[in-house]
Amino acid sequence: MRRRTKLVSVAILAIVVLLLALGALPGFIKAGDPYYMTATPVEEHAAVNATDLDERRFPYTTAAIDSATTAQPGESGPYWKGYVGFKEAFTHSPFDELTALQQRSTAAVDGPEAVYVRVGDTHYRLTIEQ
Repeated sequence: MRRRTKLVSVAILAIVVLLLALGALPGFIKAGDPYYMTATPVEEHAAVNATDLDERRFPYTTAAIDSATTAQPGESGPYWKGYVGFKEAFTHSPFDELTALQQRSTAAVDGPEAVYVRVGDTHYRLTIEQ
């Protein structure tokens, strides 16, 4: 193999490895206090039907709802924001889930930071807390 071909091959391999690392790196970035999706049981309210939410698309929401009881709120796993928006551009966050649920029904929105959802006959107010 000629010298130029080797250099081009190594350069392409280095770029591929760098791009793979860039895709995996944001998941390991942890900066500041963690954020949690919180599901608080509430009285009946206009709400988004969350009975059939996909656990892969809404992991924070489903975790918060699953851990909630009628007596106390449920909480999802932690999410750490990254530096200057780097992580948010590459990873899924509870902020993405909250926005997606708010877009499903404007009547269920409670300000910019909360939304009401319904699972079966139980209603929850979802918020993101630090």
